[in-house]
Formats: sequence, C-alpha cells, structure tokens
Amino acid sequence: MKPQVDKIWLKSYPDYVPAELPPAPFRSVRELFEHAFDAHPERPAYSNMGRTLTYRQLDELSMNFACYLQQVLGLTRGERVAIMLPNILQYPVALCGIFRAGLVVVNVNPMYTARELEHQLKDSGSKCIVILENFAQTLEQVIANTAVEQIVTTGIGDLLSFPKGMFTNLVLRHVKKAVPKCSLPGSVSFKAALKAGEKPTLEHVELGFADIAFLQYTGGTTGVSKGAMLSHRNMVRNVQQSMAWQGPAYDEFEYIIAITALPLYHIFSLQGNCLTVMAQGGLNVLITNPRDFEGFVKTIAKYPFNLFSGVNTMFASLMNTPGFDKVDFSSLRVCIGGGMAVQPAVARDWEKATGNTILQGYGLTETSPAAVVNPVGAKFTGSIGLPISSTDVMICDDDGNPLAIGELGEICIKGPQVMEGYWQRPQETADVMLPGGWLKTGDVGRMDEDGYIFIEDRKKDMILVSGFNVYPNEIENVVVEMPGILEAAAIGIEDERSGEIVKLFAVRTDPSITEQDVIDHCRKNLTNYKRPKIVEFRDELPKTNVGKILRRALRDA
Repeated sequence: MKPQVDKIWLKSYPDYVPAELPPAPFRSVRELFEHAFDAHPERPAYSNMGRTLTYRQLDELSMNFACYLQQVLGLTRGERVAIMLPNILQYPVALCGIFRAGLVVVNVNPMYTARELEHQLKDSGSKCIVILENFAQTLEQVIANTAVEQIVTTGIGDLLSFPKGMFTNLVLRHVKKAVPKCSLPGSVSFKAALKAGEKPTLEHVELGFADIAFLQYTGGTTGVSKGAMLSHRNMVRNVQQSMAWQGPAYDEFEYIIAITALPLYHIFSLQGNCLTVMAQGGLNVLITNPRDFEGFVKTIAKYPFNLFSGVNTMFASLMNTPGFDKVDFSSLRVCIGGGMAVQPAVARDWEKATGNTILQGYGLTETSPAAVVNPVGAKFTGSIGLPISSTDVMICDDDGNPLAIGELGEICIKGPQVMEGYWQRPQETADVMLPGGWLKTGDVGRMDEDGYIFIEDRKKDMILVSGFNVYPNEIENVVVEMPGILEAAAIGIEDERSGEIVKLFAVRTDPSITEQDVIDHCRKNLTNYKRPKIVEFRDELPKTNVGKILRRALRDA
C-alpha cells in the first residue's frame, strides 16, 4: 500500500489537537492507574448503587486482589484471567488487580450462552475467572472443557456491604433478586479473595508497551469470535489520543464525572470511560442495568456529569423515558455516540432535548477502539469525524489500492492503536492486515475534501438490488424520521427478479402506523430500488449487550 502523504484532515483539526502524539506518559495500563492512585487518593473513582469508591480504596482493594492472584493462586506473568461482570464496583478492583499481578485481562460478556463462554475460555486459555454468581450456572456447564482452575464468585452487592468506613457514600440500595449459591468446585468468594490477599507482599512484574494487556474478543457478528491482542502500547496510546482530542473540554471542572452505562467489558466503554477517565483522576458513575431506563434516568439526575457515552438505541430510549426532561445537562461537555451509526433524527432530538451535540465516533475492537471522531463542538452532519492524532485513514478498493476523494471503498486504518493481531490466529490476522500495518475494517465509507469520513455500512450488510448497492443505514435513517417509529433495521432477502429486495423491521410507538404508511413515507424519500417491499413490525429488535442492532439475527430468523 502506498503511504498516506496528504493528510487532508489536519486542516480541519481544532487548534489544540496535535497532528502527532508526544511521547507516552505511561509505559503500561498499570502505570496509568497507579499514577491516579498516587495523584488523587481522596477523589471518587467509581460510584455504583449509592456507594462511592475512592482512588485510595481502589488502590488498597486492587492490591489485595493482585496479591491473591499472584501469591495465593500462583498465577505467573502473562497468564490470562477472565472477568465476567456487569458494571459493578468489583470490575475495576479486579481489572486493576490483574494488571498489578502482571497478568492479562480477558473480558467476557456476562450474557454469553454456555457455547459462547466455552469458546472464549478455551481459546484464551484463561486460568482464572471472576464471575457474578448470577451466571455461575452457565460456567458450570462448560468448566470441565476449559483450562480454568480457579473461580472467584461475587454477588452484585458484595462490595456495597463492605466494613463500615470503606466507602465515602453510605446510601445503600438493596439488591432484591435472590441468587443461588455457587457450588462450583474450587470457587472462592470475592470477599474471601480480598481477605486472603491482605498479608502477602506483591512481587513486582515488569510490564511494557509490547506486553499484551487485553485479549478483547470481537462481538462475533461476522463469524467466530476472535481475541484481538491489545497491547499496553495500544491502550495507553489510545487513551492519550482520546485525551488530546477532548483537549480543554473539562478545564472548568475539578474532575470529570462520566456516566458509564455501556458495559465495561466492551471496548468502547473500557477505553473511553474506564481508562481515559481514570487517567485524568475522574469519576465513573456505573450503571449496572442500562435497560432499566427509569432507574437509569433517576441515577444520572443525581450527578453534574461532564461526559456521556452511548449508542443510538440508548439515546432514543432515554428520550422516551419519563423524567428525562428533568435531567440537568448544563455540565455536559462531551457526548460521544459510537458502536453503530447515530441516526440524524436521534441526533437532532437529543440536541433539542439536552442542548448537546452527539459527537459521532468510529472504531473497532481491533483499534482499541477510537480511530475516527468528530471534534468537540462540531455540528452533527452524519460524518463519523476525522482521523485522530497519529492516525492515518485511507479509502481503498478490494485490492487495497487507495481511492480518490469522495469515492466509496473500504476504510483502512493505521496507527499506534491498531491491534497486535488475533490471538493464535495468524491467517485471520493476515486476512485483515495490509502491508505497512494497515487494518482493513470491513466497513464501506468515503472521505470528503476536508478529511471527514462518512461510513455507509458493513460490506456484508450491503443489499444488492438489480445490480445497485443499497446501504441499510440510509433506509433506516429515513424510516426513523417518521413520528411514531422508534427503531428500524433493513436487510436484503432473496428475490427471483431483482436478486434481493429490501425487508424492513420496525418498532413503533404509535400502534396505528401501518405497513403502507411506512412504504408511503419511503416512497417520498427513497428511489424505487431502495424502498422496502416488506415491512414487519416487532415489539423489539435483537441487539448486542451494548445496544447495537443485530441485522444478522434478523437475516437468520
């Protein structure tokens, strides 16, 4: 691949954003959060269910957990530890503890089926897993087929009932759901693990840029889930890129308060909230169940938050939740939308309701994830933004050759945040990497003359109607403009005459809307071959745990 010479996006950079990153302030993720422990010991680090954990307390608890893993269990440098937790206080304790012991984190979706869990544990070779009791029965079905030797179980409220004085906020909301006790052999409670780690002394383990920090598994929406090897270099540099991009946005505040509703096991929230906020000594307000939108709204109403990250479906649902109109957004400075395309109708309604623009961004698990983001303060245009500092983007044809400005092609990315490869999958790694360190994203897009990138869709989601390319996002954006339509998803289905036709699935808030109403609306806004020929109403659309609509599930149904 030819090197990128003319970085046309640089002319659109805000004045405070550097074209290239300065030297990294940390050599590992461990150095990143240990700096926060030392610099801001009394600041709040994580809040959840009415309790707040300070950086000093996180320092102490994570050190205990590190000692347990290293000195009690005997885990050695580079071995993998899986975390299968939702957004609760135990997550950052486990995360920091694993790195302090010189180990590798394997994030696991708590909602995985037994088959999905078995694949990830076997593929990663995880020796230990930290798991919420609610999901222990899933682990029990597959544990014998994995390399897992040690199990640490926890209940949602375990840290909430820690000894008096451990936390700064004594407001406790009870967890009422009864959970069966875990009877897995070799399991120990999270509390017991912390207790066992109080006396041993941690042996220092060297960690540097080249060491693997995370085996972060892809969502599995394009085939078998693969473990992206994200090094300490990848993660530290991507945090540095995010901080440079946000610049002085938070300067007027003592520290950042971030609403963290997307799960920390997902790369978007893991980097953008967990690590980037910790690097600046900020507070992550953890939302354990973001699908409880009424509870979600009640929680965020208590905080003068400055950072809010979400996905399109989350923004849309929040705006339809009672009490949302009473939330104070006056301290919000950065609102980032990612994971899926933010629809113009949702962005417009969000700005009208909150006074804030959703900054659409783009990245993948394989890019740690931030690669392309709109500048702070930019208006919503549908663009995913500009390549961030030290990042090159090219739009390429199927052979990896760069295309001209405005032409549609595959988005390819090069930068310090691009993964080291897929875990134990050299062929799959070679399939997505071009010479010179360029990653093929599998996404179709174009770049305009100012360097802004517009994404059309995943290659595999493209619909081919009588030889014409149809991008589902375009259809979905038109349909959700209709009053009374909450969500939409378009797929291609086989058709004898045209090869494929468009089928649309929609969730309506107005039950009087008919299939013909939707078709008539599309007739006004889309050329004939793009219009849905079939409309099916659903009560809900299948989604990943971060709220991304799964078109694959609709195609396979």
